[in-house]
Amino acid sequence: MKNLLAITLCVMFSATAVAESPDDVGRADTDVDFTWGVEIPVRDDTVLNGTLYRPDGYSLDDDGPLTTIVTITPYISDRYHPDAQYFARHGFAFLIVDTRGRGNSEGSFKPLDLEDGRDGHDIVQWIAEQPWSNGKIGMRGGSYGGYNQWVTARYFPENLDTIVPIASPYHGVDFPMNDNVQYPYVIRWLTLTAGVTPQGRTFGDNAFWERKFLEYHQSGLAFEELDVLVGMPSETFDEWISRPVMDDYWAARVPSADELARLDLPILTITGYYDGDQPGAMQYYREHMRHGSEAAKEKHYLLLGPWNHSGTRMPAQSFGGIEFGDKMMFDAFALDRDWYRWTMEDGERPEFLLDRVTYFVAGANEWKSAPSLDAVADDELVLNLGADRPKHNIYQSGVLAPEPDTGSDYSEYVYDPLDTSRAERGTADDYIVDQTEVVMTHGDGLIFHTEPFDEATEISGYVRLEAFIEMDVPDTDIDATLYEIRADGSSIALAGQTLRARHRDGPREVRMMSPGKVEKLVFDRFYWFSRKIADGSRLRLFIRPANGIDNQRHYNAAKPVHEQIAADARTATVRLHHDEDHPSRLILPVVSSDG
Repeated sequence: MKNLLAITLCVMFSATAVAESPDDVGRADTDVDFTWGVEIPVRDDTVLNGTLYRPDGYSLDDDGPLTTIVTITPYISDRYHPDAQYFARHGFAFLIVDTRGRGNSEGSFKPLDLEDGRDGHDIVQWIAEQPWSNGKIGMRGGSYGGYNQWVTARYFPENLDTIVPIASPYHGVDFPMNDNVQYPYVIRWLTLTAGVTPQGRTFGDNAFWERKFLEYHQSGLAFEELDVLVGMPSETFDEWISRPVMDDYWAARVPSADELARLDLPILTITGYYDGDQPGAMQYYREHMRHGSEAAKEKHYLLLGPWNHSGTRMPAQSFGGIEFGDKMMFDAFALDRDWYRWTMEDGERPEFLLDRVTYFVAGANEWKSAPSLDAVADDELVLNLGADRPKHNIYQSGVLAPEPDTGSDYSEYVYDPLDTSRAERGTADDYIVDQTEVVMTHGDGLIFHTEPFDEATEISGYVRLEAFIEMDVPDTDIDATLYEIRADGSSIALAGQTLRARHRDGPREVRMMSPGKVEKLVFDRFYWFSRKIADGSRLRLFIRPANGIDNQRHYNAAKPVHEQIAADARTATVRLHHDEDHPSRLILPVVSSDG
């Protein structure tokens, strides 16, 4: 399997190229009325363009003002036509607004910038002043449309009653970099949103982008040259990649601790186990749980399922080479509809949301709920890393065991950053079950296996890897991925994380590794997941350099990674210690059989 994190990021905004389509759109009884070209002035006199949908035959005199749902998007309002039809048919007004500088809105589009929140505030307040609005306003949208909700809420529009942020990127956390690691997909997305109209065909040309990203890997050019290489020079790209540290630039573009402490409205956060924006969506959630008032936290619900980015809005039972249980499927549009009726009208709480955290247990084919993330798992399984030889392959691997291994004191791999063979293998469509990279590993990665489980075991939550690492270069990128290996030998990717060693002390810190010195590197930002590991299955931990086609090239040098070129390359020997003084271990959140 290729780098799980890189692939989930690669499809992060892929849903932007296709419309969401609730099941009942297109039926004869879905007729609605709409007004195109609605002009919405904001504080700097820029006029934004909207399309307003209302129930068929709606009359203000006969029907009165309506509860309104608003989506603000850079992907052009027409994309949300099916959504608007659905909610208008169910009695809501639905307003789709092009972000400034996109579609038919005036102004210049600067992605994920400060104007998004201010414009969002003004749009909400404008709606409240319209005769067809009853003053109750909720927001909806995924990906950029989820981000827009969070940055609108930080300006506290008086008439904003609820938000439903789905798969929301958190600026600097998962887009346009993930844990301080930048990635080529960013320029692909900037091409999609260039100009005022969608560049859907260019964005969706996988062959073109794979060829260009491979050309970048083989060229030896610096990452900062990627925009020119693909034919899309971009000031935004240059601005973003020049800031690889999570500093005040990034912090200014998301809600602050003080703003989260003031925030007090119902929120439904939705993300998936294979959603490239899960880190962002969960960052918003966890920051709100950290800083919000007790009353506000009681109103914040979280829904997690085995979805990729687009599946967070239109769940698919199968993708990435695996089919999930039939009970995973549910009517996502109906859930949102019921949420709005509960939070803005006189409806009941959606039955699907039994508690504040609702999640799907893959492998068990069941939904479960808990009052908080911390309450999901009631135990932990600690597995020590060990090996009887330093070099690994799939047949001669290390072990994951409750008791420390007494064999070799360390395992190691050698990484030559000039070797582009992994990038040349491209990306597998069945990335969740693909085992190519593990099979091809011979001394350039580490593989650890457990013994077969003697009973089914639910793992639900964040995995944590504590690895004692020594290397002979100042920096490198290390990818760690966890898998279930079933009794028949098939593989299921569960979660992963890429860690840039220089940022091991935190996203605001930079500290190079000292050659020959052993340091504890903590991988504590694996994707959240839930799966019942089958009786007879094993777990596999795969540790390797992050050098696939969807990765930023890191030549293991100390200079900023976006400036590194092939001439800076240094072959790295990365040694993972697992002796008595360096107990490298994997910590798994477990739900007991009676939990």
